[in-house]
Formats: sequence, structure tokens, C-alpha cells
Amino acid sequence: MTPIQKYKLQQLDGGGRVICEQLPAVRSVSLGFWIGSGSRHERPDENGISHFIEHLLFKGSARFGAVDIARIFDSFGADINAATAREYTVVHARFLDAHLEEAFEVMADMVVRPAFAEIDQEREVVVEEIAMYEDSPADLVADYLVQAVFGDHPLGKSVLGTVPVIAGIDEPRLRRYHAEHYTRPNLVVAAAGNVELEQLAELAARHLDGAGADDAAPGDREPPPAEPAPRACFYEKDTQQYHVCIGGPGLPRGAADKFALSILDALLGSTVSSRLFQEVREKRGLAYSIYSYASFYADTGLVGIYFGCRSESVEPVTAIVREQLQSLMDDGVQAQELERAKESAKGKIVLGMETTHSRMSRLGKLTVTGSEILSIDEIIERIDAVTAEDVARVARRFYDPARLTAVAIGPEMGVFDAAAAELGGNRNLSVRACG
Repeated sequence: MTPIQKYKLQQLDGGGRVICEQLPAVRSVSLGFWIGSGSRHERPDENGISHFIEHLLFKGSARFGAVDIARIFDSFGADINAATAREYTVVHARFLDAHLEEAFEVMADMVVRPAFAEIDQEREVVVEEIAMYEDSPADLVADYLVQAVFGDHPLGKSVLGTVPVIAGIDEPRLRRYHAEHYTRPNLVVAAAGNVELEQLAELAARHLDGAGADDAAPGDREPPPAEPAPRACFYEKDTQQYHVCIGGPGLPRGAADKFALSILDALLGSTVSSRLFQEVREKRGLAYSIYSYASFYADTGLVGIYFGCRSESVEPVTAIVREQLQSLMDDGVQAQELERAKESAKGKIVLGMETTHSRMSRLGKLTVTGSEILSIDEIIERIDAVTAEDVARVARRFYDPARLTAVAIGPEMGVFDAAAAELGGNRNLSVRACG
């Protein structure tokens, strides 16, 4: 399968878009219904409603019951699933090309005409999911960093929502939110595999009736928040390890420096040869898990570093993180190190394009979020163009320890006090109890 992605995009009459990459050499189709609505588009009193609706789409539609949906896709030998993020919701499936028409019909009915059945039963499922997440501190601490960086802005809210809010969402509220956000102008149908754009457009015209008014606007979003003052937040929990996240605001998805930041991420902590992994885990054995990451949104972003370790290692690991960040800002990167990070990034991109699902997901996500769709060759060219000075510049802009926020989950705040002082250096980064 060639890594070069050739796609076709069509605007539908009445609103909505269809985007398709035809791959005649395969026998499968990956299909996704992407809605430009996620937790970022929710009001405070409905936080989590996008995720709740995602669950309820599987409980039946106007024409197909929950058991019907399960049996139909099982009979295809297919995978069907869904996900909610901060800026979108997606229902997706992968199946044999012979089942395209029936799969499209069922998925469209789920998305456009949900029955909103079994609301109370599914509410309990969502509450259990929230409880499961809260029992996973390695995941939960990343959400706490988002909250600390974005504050009361909708981007700072949990995608899952909170138990009190979920408990208070009734059927009229669900139907109203669905009618406001699941509209044709806010919908992208994406596919990759043995399928033609004309097929997809014809199916969309046939099955998307009722998906909102033609002039319905896509989900609104608040402007990004102003950069916050650095802070340190501690969440007390009886855990065996301390789970720490350090980070701050990042770049929007379409920023020119996105590729330099991605290369910096690979150098810093997102690969096994990265500085943090080698210094903390391989050389000193201070942590099992340590990594960096970058999240890109429509108009802002987030950078972060995570590690989990025992109490006696929290301060020394924080010191190593600070040393490595300072080194990147002051000393930059070596040519061999930079080349290795570039080749790693290019390899991951090309290897990630070897399934119809990954190709469909890339097209759908970029289209529904209004992002530029670059060819693989264009992406590789931009990666190759990143210089050592570019990496040092974005490190100074986004990873200056003096501008970073830190959050932690663990049993005793005093342990984190010492780590925050180490990160803060000459500034006073006082820890406050949160939660």
C-alpha cells in the first residue's frame, strides 16, 4: 500500500461534507461519521453530555434497536466503535466492502436519528466509566494538568464529565443538544478503502435527511484562554506511586512550528531513545514510566511530561526533567540526535498509514476540525526542514521551567512540595491542595 494519500472531498447539498480515499487493492472499507462537537462545545452545566450521547447512539435508533445494531455488525465480522474528544465525536466501523450500503444505513440512523433509549441504564455505565477513570491516576493526572493549564475554559473540563452533572442530564436536554450539534453542516463522513466518492455521496444524500437545518451553524467554541500563571496543584490519594505531570500551553494544529515541536517531543521523551527515558529509566532506574507528549487543538495546544515513581524518586526525577529542559534551551541538540528524531517521526507517519482505519481517521479528524490536509510527501518535507535552532527555539518558548505548571497525585503533599521547589528554581512555585 502506497503511503501517498490521494483523497477526494465533496460538499453535500444541504450541508455536510464527504471525504474519501479509494484503495482498490483492499477488500475492506473504514467508515467514520465525524461530528464537530466535543467537550469544548459544552456549557458547564452539561459537561460530559457529548460523551453521554456517544454512548446512547448504540442503544438504538429510529429503525434499528440496540440488539439489531450489534447483530448486524457481528454478522459482518466488523468492528464498530465510537470516541469523544475535546473538539469532535466520531462513530466508526471497518467491514468488508460488500457491506458498505447496509453499514452506512445503520450508522447514519444511529447518528442522525438516535432513539435515546435506556437513558438511565446507560447513565450508570457512564458513571462507572468515570469511577474507573478516577481509579487510574496515571490517566487522571493528565486531565488534572489540562484543568490547571486551561482553568475554567471549556478545554479544561473532563471529556467524561462529572457524576453530578451526568446525573442531572435528562432526555429533553439530550435531544436539544443533539439537535443543536448533530447537524449536517457540522458533519463529515469519511471513508478509506475499496469505495468511491460517488458511492459515498449518494449514500449520504439518501440517509442523512433530518440531520439539522441547512443553515444550522457548526458548534461554537470559546476563544483560547490567556496563558495562565504557573501553578502547582496536589491531589491527595492513597497510591503506591506519585503520578506527576508538568506542562503548559502548546501550539494549535495548524501552526508552522508544529513539526519542530513534534521533533522536540521525540527528542525529549516520546521515544525509547529520548533524553528523559534514557536518563530517568535506563541509566538510573528511577521510574518505570516517563514520557512527554504534545496535544494540538484548533487554536491552542498543550505540552506535557508525565512520570510515575515512588516518593523518594519524585524530587530527583523532577531535577532531571529540569536539567534536560534547560539543556535543550541552552545547548540545543546534536546533529545525530536531530536526525534520529526526524527519521523516527517519518517512520511512524508512514507506518501509521498502512491501514484503512488510520487513513480514514486522519481525513475525518482533519476535515471536521478545519485543519489543513497535507500529503505524506509534504509532511516529510516539513519534518526534513526542521533545524536544530528550530528545536531550541520551541524549547525556549514552551518548555522553560519558569513557565511550567505541575500537578501530582499521591499520598503526601510534602513530597511534591520539594519537587515543585526543584522545578521552580529561583521562583516560588508554592503547592496548593486541590480536589
